[in-house]
Amino acid sequence: MSTKRKLRSATTVVPEIAPNTKSSPSKKSKVAKKKGTDTTVTESRSEVATESKDDGPHYWLFKAEPETRLVGGIDVRFSIDDLKRDGRGSWDGVRNYTARNCMQSMKVGDLGFFYHSNCKMPGIVGVLKVVKRAYPDYTAFDTKHPYYDPKSDKDKPKWYMVDVEYVCHTKRLIGLHELKTLLAKDGAKSPLNSMALLRQGRLSVSPVKQVEWDYILGLSEQPDPATSDDYND
Repeated sequence: MSTKRKLRSATTVVPEIAPNTKSSPSKKSKVAKKKGTDTTVTESRSEVATESKDDGPHYWLFKAEPETRLVGGIDVRFSIDDLKRDGRGSWDGVRNYTARNCMQSMKVGDLGFFYHSNCKMPGIVGVLKVVKRAYPDYTAFDTKHPYYDPKSDKDKPKWYMVDVEYVCHTKRLIGLHELKTLLAKDGAKSPLNSMALLRQGRLSVSPVKQVEWDYILGLSEQPDPATSDDYND
C-alpha cells in the first residue's frame, strides 16, 4: 500500500482479542516490508494450506515496512500506526504468486497479524481484519507506482489485493528472534513448528494456523523476554 494514496478512514472499535483456549496446546500463547514488497517474484503456484474454509474466521500474517525506504523516489513505509490512523485501506503491492494466492483465499472477517519487517526490530505488532475480498491490484498498471508491473494485463490481471481494517495493537512486540528462539527450544513439539513465517520467511503474506494464532496471542500477554537478563538478541 502506498502511503501517498489517501485511504478511507473508519471509526474502529478495538475489541479484546483472546486466544481460543479449546485449541491451544499450551498456556503460553502469543498473538507486515511495506505492504507486499516481496523482493523475489516466484512462479510457484502451489496451493496455500490453511484451516478448513467451512466456518469461522481464518488467520494470516501481513508484512509491512515501518521505516523509510525509497522505491522509484517514493517512500513505501507503512506501519501499524499508519493503519490505525487511516482506519482501513487496500493491501496492495504484492508481487509474489504464493502471497497473492493467500490473499485470493481470504474472506471477509478473516484476521491477520500486522508484522513489521525490514527494520531494526522485526515482529508482530498488531491485528487487522479483512473487510473486502481479493480484487485486481490496479497499482500494477500505474507506471508511477513503485510496484508497477509492465507485464500485468488489465484484461487478465495477475496481481490482487484485499482491503483491511485496523483492529488493535498487541500489548507488546512479539519479535522474530523470540519466535525463532521458542521454536529452537521446543523443536517438533512447538506450536510454531510449521509456521510459514519461520519456514518461508520471504513471503509478505502468509497463512497462520489456529494453533499458531492462539499461541502467539498468549505470548503477547506475557512479559517481554527481551527484558530478561538471559535474553540475547
